[in-house]
Formats: sequence, C-alpha cells, structure tokens
Amino acid sequence: MNICVVALGKIGLPLAVQFASKGHKVVGADVNPAVVEAVNAGREPFPGEHRLEELMAAAVADGTLRATTDTTAAVAESEAVVIVVPLFVDADGTPDFGWMDAATKAVAAGLRPGTLVSYETTLPVGTTRGRWAPMLEAGSGLRAGVDFPLVFSPERVLTGRVFADLRRYPKLVGGVDESSAKAGVAFYESVLDFDEREDLPRANGVWDLGSAEASEMAKLAETTYRDVNIGLANQFARFADKQGLDVMKVIEACNSQPYSHIHRPGIAVGGHCIPIYPQMYLWNDPEATVVRAAREANADMPAYAVDVLAAAYGDLAGANVLVLGAAYRGAVKETAFSGVFPLVESLRAKGAVPFVSDPMYSVEELEHEGLPAHRGETVTAVVVQADHAEYRELSVQDFPEARVLLDGRRVTDPERWQGVRHLVLGA
Repeated sequence: MNICVVALGKIGLPLAVQFASKGHKVVGADVNPAVVEAVNAGREPFPGEHRLEELMAAAVADGTLRATTDTTAAVAESEAVVIVVPLFVDADGTPDFGWMDAATKAVAAGLRPGTLVSYETTLPVGTTRGRWAPMLEAGSGLRAGVDFPLVFSPERVLTGRVFADLRRYPKLVGGVDESSAKAGVAFYESVLDFDEREDLPRANGVWDLGSAEASEMAKLAETTYRDVNIGLANQFARFADKQGLDVMKVIEACNSQPYSHIHRPGIAVGGHCIPIYPQMYLWNDPEATVVRAAREANADMPAYAVDVLAAAYGDLAGANVLVLGAAYRGAVKETAFSGVFPLVESLRAKGAVPFVSDPMYSVEELEHEGLPAHRGETVTAVVVQADHAEYRELSVQDFPEARVLLDGRRVTDPERWQGVRHLVLGA
C-alpha cells in the first residue's frame, strides 16, 4: 500500500516509520524543509523517541520511507492518508484550526476516489464530519463516505515510547459511515501489531466505535479523566498540607482497594495533551463544571507551590531561586505548556530572582525558550519542577547555600538534604 502521513512531528514520524516497517511505501509530508531533509538523510530530526533513529534509518535505506514538502503530490500517489497536524487552543480554550485547515486543503487537492483519509489529531467532537468532510469535498469534488472513506482514529501514545504504545493500546476508529469504518479498520489492521492483554473487555486490536463522533469523544474523555483525577489529587494534597498529613500515604491506602485509582498530585500539569484536551471538551460542553474546576485547580498549582515555598523560606524578595526542570515531564525534551513558565512568573511576582536548569537543555536552548538560564549563580532556594532521573542523586552538596528545597515531584531523597528544609506538596 502507498501511504501518506501528513506532519512528521513527534507522533507523525514514528507512525510513518511504523507503517513502513510493515512493508508499505510511505511518504511523509511536512511544511518544514529541515525536517524533510533530515528524514530523507536518515537522520532523526528530534531526540528522545526510543528506537526511532534506528528504525527510520532502516526504512529510508530500503526505500520504504521518504519525505516531501509537497503534501498534495504525496496524497495523489497514496491509497491512505493519515493526518497528524497539531491543533492548539487559545487562552480562552477556543481551537485554532489554522494549520489543520491548510493541511486539509492540501490533502483535498490531491485526493483521489477510494483513498482513505484518517485524522489522528485530537479534535473537538463533531469536527471530522462537520468541518473536515465539507472541506475535503469542496477541494476534491468527491463525496465523503461515497467516493472516499473518512475516519477519525485518535493517537493514544506518549512521546518517548510511541512504538510500545502502538502495540499496547487498542486502536480506536470511527467513520462518517459504515463503509468508511470498515476501510479504517482494515487499514490499521494492516499497519499495526498488538500485544495480548487479558485485562481488556475484548481482544486488543482495532476497535470500531461506531461513529467519528464517538471516537473523537473517547480521546477527549480519556485525557480529561486524567486532568480531573489529577485535579482531585491536587485538592487532596492542599488539604493534607493544612492538616499536616502525607497525602501519598493516604492515596496509596485508597488505591489498595480496587475501585480507587487516585493519581499523584504534583507541581504542574504540562504537555500537549492534558492541559489542552479538557479545554477542547469544554468548547463542546461548556456546562461541564467538574471539568472546568479541575482544569482551574491544576493550572493554579505552580502559584500554590510558590506560596508554599514562601511560607517556609520567608520573604522571597531578592532571593535567587533555581527551578530544576524546564521539560513538562522527566526524560522528555519538550516544554509544551510546562509548569516552568508559570513557576518563573509566580517567583518573579514574589520578588524572587528565578533561574532554570535542565539536564536535557543547554543554556542557549533555555534562553531561546525565554527562560532565565542558570549559569552557576549561588541560589538559596530550589524547586523541582520535572521528575528527571538525574535529580534523584542531588544533595545539599550540589547547592551548599540552599535553605529550602521544594520537591514538586517527590523525586529527591530527604536524607541527602540534611540541614535544608525539604518540602513536598501534600505533606
């Protein structure tokens, strides 16, 4: 099969490599010439994805994978098109469809009868049928569900472990009609392999959810659940702080019973998914008060953490404070909606002088992100924002002038910080 993957980002490129590994001819389309050049040279354009460099180089070498900036031409020679273009929301939670509109129009211009179109980018419910289908039809002169199959099949993977997640989780598919769904199921069965899982209600594999809307909602629901659950955990942590309790002991006790699955509280919720997709859900369902309250609770955690730090440290005015971790989570070189940004803002609001360091970022890269990079300045307070494994080995010897350490991820060893006030959230 000839397959086109539109957008070779941290999800799209591993997908293209996965499809090629199953023997299909794959062309990846991307608007960034540097990405296209790197892929065609067999070079990984971004670091951190397990096995990507090895598998991509092999696919390029054997001719099953190549890249282009000409999306329309790539679509014209393909029997299936998978679109993984980013979709963002603004400060009010309104989706910005600009990039996806442009990509959809480019796909429509090259669309042929019979070519499957699958959207994997997380979308508000109703977008595939209500926005993309008319746009594809207008640009191609073809009818969705009649002349070409159209499905929504959300990506459900985490960067850094995409290939493992593709095997572990069922692939959800929803079509604009029954024939589209059948085509979508057949396609994904031909490009993916699945691990056996006894914990699922039915066999792992490609699951037809019955409609594009059901598939869209499934992705929003599973990520919104995580945000709401973390929001609840953070509320418990804040109450535990007032009561002098260790919330993690409470949560571990609760989760020993099979109907409780409370997540871990933390200093921030970042990344492309959890802070964003609940807002897409709220765009569909503005009366979802539980979702809105959880999103607000999680967004407030960086400011709350700084309040905890100030209560222990005293007046932060003029204090040099080091934030450890620019990434939104450990072992991932990505700052999308990272808690580092509101932390820096909240520290400055208290009069502190914040600095940031991260083992995955150079000083120049941090400054390019608009962050005040640490260049060895003496600091008297430290805040752990990301759970990088390197932070487990830190001790008071690394920051001999520090008076207070606030570990927002519970990764540091208190025994290594004797003489420093060691704080965690929810204890």
